[in-house]
Amino acid sequence: MPIEHAPFSKAEYDRRITKTRQAMDVAGIDVLFATDPSNQAWLTGYDGWSFYVHQGVILGMEGDPLWWGRVQDANGARRTVWMKDDKVLDYADHYIQSTTCHPMEDLAGHLKALGFEKARIGVEMENYYYSAKAHAVLCAELPNATLVDATALVNWQRGVKSGEEMEFIRKAAKISEKIVRVGLEKAKPGLLKNELVADIFHAGITGVDDDWGDYPAIVPLTPSGIDATAPHLTWNGNEMKSGEITFFELSGCYRRYHAPLCRSVFLGQPPQDMLDASQALTAGLEAGLEAARAGNRACDIANALNEELAKVGIDRGGRCGYPIGLSYPPDWGERTVSIRPTDKTILQPGMTFHFMPGLWLDDWGLETTETIVITESGPAEALCNVERKLFVKD
Repeated sequence: MPIEHAPFSKAEYDRRITKTRQAMDVAGIDVLFATDPSNQAWLTGYDGWSFYVHQGVILGMEGDPLWWGRVQDANGARRTVWMKDDKVLDYADHYIQSTTCHPMEDLAGHLKALGFEKARIGVEMENYYYSAKAHAVLCAELPNATLVDATALVNWQRGVKSGEEMEFIRKAAKISEKIVRVGLEKAKPGLLKNELVADIFHAGITGVDDDWGDYPAIVPLTPSGIDATAPHLTWNGNEMKSGEITFFELSGCYRRYHAPLCRSVFLGQPPQDMLDASQALTAGLEAGLEAARAGNRACDIANALNEELAKVGIDRGGRCGYPIGLSYPPDWGERTVSIRPTDKTILQPGMTFHFMPGLWLDDWGLETTETIVITESGPAEALCNVERKLFVKD
């Protein structure tokens, strides 16, 4: 793809590659093989639904990165990466799901040809997209190389968003506002849950104005009633009922960038403990936003939240947020910082988080969350504009 048609400027891609190479140098890595599709896209622009097969980006300390993948996906790479066509490498289709050969044999051949036969090669060991078999084959094919764990090396470089990235996240936030409002407005007794989710999908893909919607890395999570005690259930074909709460855990997506937003609706009159918890949760969010300042720590956000929840007897514990940005299924988090009492990561301007203190209790669940950005001065900015409360519909 000509650079002028790429999602970002050449200067932006150069910035990303420079940061990654600096991290590689600190880690003593000669060449990086990044399989996480989010990292592939961040480094090269590659964007395709092909992450169910072996593929990745090869990044040495000099020159442009190389994209490597299945032969039938090579044209997709040429259509989406910012590098020239000769930077796209492919392997034959007979490697796919074979019991007699493996794609890592082909990758090893390329690494040898590039002079990395005896190199320190960084691989993303703790990754959805790099299998135990892949690692075993690569080790066997490169006996003179040293394979080292480079899990999250690229992810950490993605933490502070550039101005170009923030434009995309803000567009995603507008779509998030739209789809959450669709869920809240259409929810009513007797409505089939799958029909509601169909409307949410339609609103998300339609987008806002000229900003079209992409598929989110997580499908709509919309459990009702007792199902809302579990955070990661999707939907079913049941009717919505009076006397039940439903939470909407959703995100708009613009060119793979996300801005998750959660709100909850109760059909009928909610119990007092739920109302009290919702008010404490809103107060906790506001306290967390105040604590989310450049120079403070991730744990300061969690502690501010937990102090408010403790006032109504809720000891939530655990993680209440994580970085977000560019992502692919099955997760829209960046898998680096955790907003929790034990994480002392220093907050920097341009970091973006899903501040996500969901409550999942024995009888009901409640979610009110925000996507936030750490600013140069003052408290964090919430990127979406939907009232923070438990919505009640008679």
